[in-house]
Amino acid sequence: MPLFASPFKPEPPFNHAQTARTGVLYCNLGTPDAATPTAVRRYLAQFLSDHRVIEIPKIIWNVILHGIILRTRPKQSAAKYASIWTPQGSPLRTGTAQQATLLQGWLGERGHRVQVDYAMRYGSPSIADQLNKFKANGVTRVLIVPAYPQYSATSTASVFDAVYDWARQTRNIPELRFVNRYHDDPGYIAALARRIRSHWQQHGRPDQLVMSFHGVPARTLQLGDPYHCECQKTARLLANALDLTKDQYKLTFQSRLGRAKWLEPYTEPSLIAIAKAGVKRVDVVCPGFTSDCLETLEEIAMEGKTAFLNAGGKEFHYIPCLNGEADWITALSQIVQTHLQGWPTQAAPDAQALADTQARAKALGAKQ
Repeated sequence: MPLFASPFKPEPPFNHAQTARTGVLYCNLGTPDAATPTAVRRYLAQFLSDHRVIEIPKIIWNVILHGIILRTRPKQSAAKYASIWTPQGSPLRTGTAQQATLLQGWLGERGHRVQVDYAMRYGSPSIADQLNKFKANGVTRVLIVPAYPQYSATSTASVFDAVYDWARQTRNIPELRFVNRYHDDPGYIAALARRIRSHWQQHGRPDQLVMSFHGVPARTLQLGDPYHCECQKTARLLANALDLTKDQYKLTFQSRLGRAKWLEPYTEPSLIAIAKAGVKRVDVVCPGFTSDCLETLEEIAMEGKTAFLNAGGKEFHYIPCLNGEADWITALSQIVQTHLQGWPTQAAPDAQALADTQARAKALGAKQ
């Protein structure tokens, strides 16, 4: 028995014959494991304990979190999750898994021999667990790809924190690269525009298009977070791609938490004001979410719709996220390829990587 315990986790057995591999870890926010108060409480405790998400001093915030929020919110949130839950589980998890599988296939078809997997910043599968899995499979180079097009310290930087925390406990750290943002990527904007046009071809055009992004505290803008500016640029580029004039679309922010001022204008009050102004039909799209989730399927498609119709609006359409759309997977793969440049990813086919892809594709097909 060693005199002193090592601060680092044990390394997997080293195989001299194993070829060094490249991994791509696609990271989304997270989701409870089940639509139950217990699972939601566990998820919220992790999510709301992140200092990137809540910048209130911990000694004060812990009293609020454990004394009030975690005693009341889990039951309410569990009911909301239950309203969107599918037989396969969380829409966010199944959607993110599908994107990772499609990304693996797209890259593989173009000769890139990489291992693609997904992780959740909060909940499972965790970023640490997936990085450990990469190491066990001989991955020595990892590209971290957040599912957030717009950079924010509350989301993107928190993913990076989780990677750094894992690295601090790792003796043999792989090469690491990070994708910070792609809010103005031409492929991403084009995929959004095609998604919206496809909806309009089937259902006609609205009187106004609302682009709803996830909100963050307003003070983060004053402290130097670029999120607000990047949302504005995404909205402008998307409006240009759709040939919309300034009075034909509106940018809003949703998912406000607490009583502090967040980025404005807020989505639900905006929908109410639009209806009261006489607008009969509104379409809402959420460009900052790449997979549908509680915030899009319940907060917008259900609560937002009710607010608009109750205020006098006549027709409400929610336009789904990019999810597994081919145009989006193509754009995502091009973003990944740009950041993989210089790493050897086009070696001879790796039998294990091919087997992994086939197994995941088979599992995905079985769920659908």
